[in-house]
Amino acid sequence: MLAVQRRDAIAARIRADGRVLVTELATDLGITQETVRRDLDSLEVAGIARRVHGGAVSAERVSLVESAVDERVGRNPAGKHRIADLAARRLVALGATSLLVDAGTTTAAFAEAIVQQWPQHFGARLVVATHAPAVAAILSRHPAIEVHVIGGRLRQLTGASVGAQTLLAIQSMSPDVVVLGTNGLDASGLTTPDPEEAAVKAAIVASGRRVACLADGSKVGASTLCRFAELSAVDVVVTDAEPDAETAAALEAAGTEVHVA
Repeated sequence: MLAVQRRDAIAARIRADGRVLVTELATDLGITQETVRRDLDSLEVAGIARRVHGGAVSAERVSLVESAVDERVGRNPAGKHRIADLAARRLVALGATSLLVDAGTTTAAFAEAIVQQWPQHFGARLVVATHAPAVAAILSRHPAIEVHVIGGRLRQLTGASVGAQTLLAIQSMSPDVVVLGTNGLDASGLTTPDPEEAAVKAAIVASGRRVACLADGSKVGASTLCRFAELSAVDVVVTDAEPDAETAAALEAAGTEVHVA
């Protein structure tokens, strides 16, 4: 395989998965790890990738870049499905009766999973609040799930309500579990590009008796502009890829459980 073909293949994987590992690329492409590192360096110079420990992430994952929710739906659907399924099974086993669900494509997948797994009889009542109309629409299909939609100014980019009205509503809640999405999760904490979204996510974290973060592998090891939570504020992370060594050590030090779907 020519170098340009090899780099095109690596770039395609980065765009599809959001993250690549040197060891996996070396095995899959039948090349040395040093060759992979040189290719990743070239892709970083081209603005396609950002080098991180053990591999690279999509350049879209840095600082202020924020993709629309419609663009994110098609990224790593299998991984998000596994995360959602595991998180829903754990929630049903936990026996929580009230939830606050964040906006996002992985949390929307979780909503689909909980609709499938939650008992159908009305005695198994579950109360769920969300500031994402798309998530609310999914949850409303289940006869035993009572859905509360939190209002505010709707951000078209993410499909999430933000602003003072949203914050006041969330700050008045104390759900058994919050199910949180994030744009970045690394050793420094959880981050998102937009300050208003960060304020809402911080309020969500503060409201819950138990905090679960759902983050596919493209988010783990990434960092964006606004930090909204320390790792110590998160009880459980459910992901589809093993965290890099630095992030894993920080999660362990924070006492955060990590479950890989």
